[in-house]
Amino acid sequence: MKTRSILCLPIGAIIISVIAINYPSLLADYGKAIVPMLGIVMFAMGMTLKPSDFKRIFEEPVLIVIGVCLQYILMPLIAWSLSLLLDLPVLLATGLILVGACPGGTASNVICFLARGNVALSISLTAISSLLAAVLTPLIMLFYADQSIDVPVLSMMKSLLLIVVAPVLCGVLINSLYHQRIQTVKLFLPLLSVSFIILIIGVIVAKNQAHITELGVLLFVAVALHNLLGLITGYSIPKLMGYDEAICKTISIEVGMQNSGLAVVLANQYFTTLAALPGVLFSIWHNISGSIMAVIWSNNKAG
Repeated sequence: MKTRSILCLPIGAIIISVIAINYPSLLADYGKAIVPMLGIVMFAMGMTLKPSDFKRIFEEPVLIVIGVCLQYILMPLIAWSLSLLLDLPVLLATGLILVGACPGGTASNVICFLARGNVALSISLTAISSLLAAVLTPLIMLFYADQSIDVPVLSMMKSLLLIVVAPVLCGVLINSLYHQRIQTVKLFLPLLSVSFIILIIGVIVAKNQAHITELGVLLFVAVALHNLLGLITGYSIPKLMGYDEAICKTISIEVGMQNSGLAVVLANQYFTTLAALPGVLFSIWHNISGSIMAVIWSNNKAG
């Protein structure tokens, strides 16, 4: 069910985006539901984790450091560079950088499994980068954001603690205490998470209906290049360091696939709904590109 749910995300996102563009009034008024929905998604992610997923930082410190550094140094840098190269409007540039400053996406673990990567490493990188986001994401935004944009660092840290860290840790605790009892419930968590992410995308698209048709092509180019360069560099750097194919694929996926749902929520809460558009489009695109890479890599005998 988890694999099917994740692979349905881009399809569902496209469908709800079409609905939101043509009938924005159906979704535009549900902005207040975005934060609670993402909190539930992060709680659901936590329920798939175990304390051992966090212990891997001590067992494989070099790989964890490589993955986290590429995640939080490479992706914001690529986003900032693309914003300058493509001369993006300030708010879209802010949104793209915010996508780059967010942790790895929850879909990356499934894509890693399909691509025959190192799933244990993928899960650990997602978990650790998610916890680090409470500090690193606001600081990265402060460093890269245009001077005309106010970055409320402390407020963002507080929100990330409440939206990401607390729900994830609560989910881990529930999974540790009641692991056997919640097995049936866990079967439905991927579908619940995907449904909420799709709804979040729909609300943001509805709020930005007028901007999407005007900026669609430019924004798509920026998002697609951001994702593609993240995947390529995330693969190439470990490869040059001599790591095996499974490790290279895993880090590539973790670096290239962002928690764009979180970027959407933060942009909507602290900047504008326009700044949330890169996260919306990234949510759709990175699942499509990730699925394509999974198919290619799964058929690669060297992997």
